[in-house]
Amino acid sequence: MNHKLPSKFSKALIALTVSSTLFGGVAVANTLNGHVQDTKQKNNFEGAEVVVKELNKRVVTGRDGRFYMAKLPAGRYTLEVRYVGAEPTTQTIEIRDGETTEALVLLSPTESQMEDLIVVGQRAGQAGALSRQKNADGIKSIVSADGIGQLPDQNAAEALQRLPGVFIARDQGEGRFVGIRGIDPNLNNVTINGANVPSPEAGVRSVAMDVIPSELVQSLEVSKTVTPDMDAGAIGGSIEVKSLSAFDREGQSYTFTAQAGYNEQVSETSPKLAASYSNVFELGKKSDLGIAGAVSWFKRDFGSHNMETDGGFMELELENAETGEDETFFGAEEMEQRHYLITRERLGAALNIDLHQGSKHKYYLRSLYSEFSDDEYRVRNEYKFAKGDVVSHDANSALFTNAKMDRDTKDRYEEQKILSTVLGAEHQLKDWFVEYSVGYSKSEEAEPGRLDISFAGKKLDLGYRLGGDTPSFIRSEDAHDLSRFELDEIVSENNLTEDEATTFKLDVSKDLLLSGYNAEVKFGAKYHDRDKFNDVDARVYTGGFDDVTASQFSAAVPDYSLGDFGPGLNREGLRAYFKNNQGSIELNEQESQVETQGRSYDSSETIFAAYAMLSVDIGELNVITGLRFEDTHTETAGHRVELVADDITGDTTVNVNDWSAEKDYSHWLPNLTMKYSHSDNLISRFAYTNTVARPSFSDSAAKALIETEREDDDGQVKVTREAEVGNPDLDPYEATNFDFSIEYYPGSIGVMSLGVFFKDIDNFIAVKEVQDNGQWDGFKKVLQSVNGGKAKLKGVELAYAKNWTNGLMLNANATLIDADDKLPNQSDTVANLMLGYENQTFSTRLSASYKSKAFLFEENDSDVFEAAHTQLDFSAKYYWNDQTQVYFNVTNLTDEPMHLYHGANQYNYQYETYGRSYELGLTITSF
Repeated sequence: MNHKLPSKFSKALIALTVSSTLFGGVAVANTLNGHVQDTKQKNNFEGAEVVVKELNKRVVTGRDGRFYMAKLPAGRYTLEVRYVGAEPTTQTIEIRDGETTEALVLLSPTESQMEDLIVVGQRAGQAGALSRQKNADGIKSIVSADGIGQLPDQNAAEALQRLPGVFIARDQGEGRFVGIRGIDPNLNNVTINGANVPSPEAGVRSVAMDVIPSELVQSLEVSKTVTPDMDAGAIGGSIEVKSLSAFDREGQSYTFTAQAGYNEQVSETSPKLAASYSNVFELGKKSDLGIAGAVSWFKRDFGSHNMETDGGFMELELENAETGEDETFFGAEEMEQRHYLITRERLGAALNIDLHQGSKHKYYLRSLYSEFSDDEYRVRNEYKFAKGDVVSHDANSALFTNAKMDRDTKDRYEEQKILSTVLGAEHQLKDWFVEYSVGYSKSEEAEPGRLDISFAGKKLDLGYRLGGDTPSFIRSEDAHDLSRFELDEIVSENNLTEDEATTFKLDVSKDLLLSGYNAEVKFGAKYHDRDKFNDVDARVYTGGFDDVTASQFSAAVPDYSLGDFGPGLNREGLRAYFKNNQGSIELNEQESQVETQGRSYDSSETIFAAYAMLSVDIGELNVITGLRFEDTHTETAGHRVELVADDITGDTTVNVNDWSAEKDYSHWLPNLTMKYSHSDNLISRFAYTNTVARPSFSDSAAKALIETEREDDDGQVKVTREAEVGNPDLDPYEATNFDFSIEYYPGSIGVMSLGVFFKDIDNFIAVKEVQDNGQWDGFKKVLQSVNGGKAKLKGVELAYAKNWTNGLMLNANATLIDADDKLPNQSDTVANLMLGYENQTFSTRLSASYKSKAFLFEENDSDVFEAAHTQLDFSAKYYWNDQTQVYFNVTNLTDEPMHLYHGANQYNYQYETYGRSYELGLTITSF
């Protein structure tokens, strides 16, 4: 495949430079420039509400704590500033014709708060997050850098799970993908500093947020409703990752963290280092340059013990000893024991540069780089049972003779990289506010030198007994004799996935009076181009092994907590064998070709969007309405690969045909968002929105794997054909959403909120058997992702947060969901509870995250569910002095496993344990 791309980024950069020249240097009169800081003028307050009371004109401060109002009538006015956890502040300002008025607002904590509690620590983070949530246009949940640092969250996904309505999907016990309000992570939008983030993984759209270290994040915002100026590709919601900026604080600041971690399951110690630096430099009377950088490195050694049931279930008839009647017992066809040893390493860096020329012209460069590697060695025992080999069974157990068993290994090193850069500017012109940016992001996943090796054993006496969360195995002694297992197959892979995106965005807005009411008109456009390819290079070796057995690679019995595992297999010995014998063992060219070309594809997607919106303040009611248009063009190229096995002639052939397809579709998306301030502390919101979610690249790729078998059936030629096929003609999900919330913010740091939401989703995508749809005559079975039917979801979201004057803290939230169909990864209940205490020298907290049973997918005519999951985490921090903190964290206090099952709890699908993890660290700060 040809993966070269035109230099779209260079073209967009030229456009940005031209725009900067056109919009620069225009003066504005009758304006108000303001800055909101703490009393020491060290910290800037983002999200503060600023009101000119006589004009009922409102703005919200940016991340540098500054605000700006243009075209104000000359006169004397009362300026009021409100911020959660701080006393409302008022001062008199005077606007003169043809001049700019400067205002400095210094916030003091409420009488119930100590001086530093709205500046540093858990309360400061919560105060900032709640202020931004309170003054947002739509329904948002936010966690700030200070909030992230108070709990043992290793990455952005784990930090997000604490927010109302947010849940995470875990991989090897670590948070990985983020879902919102019961909606699968694939149906959400993720941006870093405003740039859409492509996914490094082959088939999905969802971004694995465990690749983003929490130390690089200034804040995480979850928008549960969208406005017309936001991307519509967010059925669950949109997640915005913001990295740090020098203007988050005044002057120079730095942090340094050193940590040692310990995982009890593998008895290994893991190091971590992180540092950040920022400073603002005066370049002239009205020019300031801000530079902020951060770096984080973390290496973690851990493992997991796993048991899985695969291949579905077979019906076994038995006679009930009491009634004499036959009863059906569902026996497993395959069961697995898996032992994992894993080393994960994260390296992240961020560099942000801001140039402010007064308050009217701001230029910025935002960049974030993350590198994530996963070195995994898995040893597996795979038990294979056949219905005809059953010797005896009862209602809970079965024993088989002539059973098969594989002992195999997966030796894989995987590296994921994400680079995100955004170059942009903001200009306040005479009547217009203009913002434009160009973004470039690239993600990749490389899997070099993967090696899967399988040894096969036959004619073994094996069985199992069901009961509890995992089955127990019955086996003869020779099942642990490695000389009974002959080398059967070696698969070597070198795989690469890349996902590259370029974005150009322009937004223009203007303040105006509409029938005497303050209003803003805003419109803009966005161009987003994305290219993704999955390049598989697989080599399958199936012969020439010269009776090699597993005994030649025997290793110590793994420490395995879920039963008797038997001897292990030596990783280094297996790699050495393959390296030394690769030239002499037999390459199965047909199977290699099927795997390589059948799984590879190249897809692209171009989206053009334009919108217009109007925001009007009618007394205490803010109304936003508008229309967004999104046009999508997709192209995909791959292969139809057919493996033909002719049992009559003994020949096997592979037929490969190129396959390409295109698709166009567009959406008109109306929007209505309202916010009503009943008082300074009580706010209600309503939103009617329309959103979409485009199909995953794997589902819509032009790729097909077809298996054809010819055999003699009593003198007649019998042809059996089966296929797994992509579907380039898939339509996107389309959702109509209704949201209502009411939020109460007491005088101290805290909130009580109630939210109600409803989603009506069309074009739901699911894998179905489609051999009877008229396009696959002669096929026995064809699996394909297809659009089908509707899905409706409604729910209630509750949240309560409170900080008492005695230092106690409580944070609780719960989301209750009712869906009329089985939605992937949807739990009926998601909840969080945090109890804590904080003063000026010590803080501690205990947190619990709960997710109820969730439907995952259907396999072999049986629903697969994930059992309810509750995880407890503990953290404590001691403030040695103003600059030095010592902390101790415990993750997964109760050693909560992951448990998946077929249909009912006793039919195990996957059960995996990870052990507790401990962290001891030191942080030094100066700001």
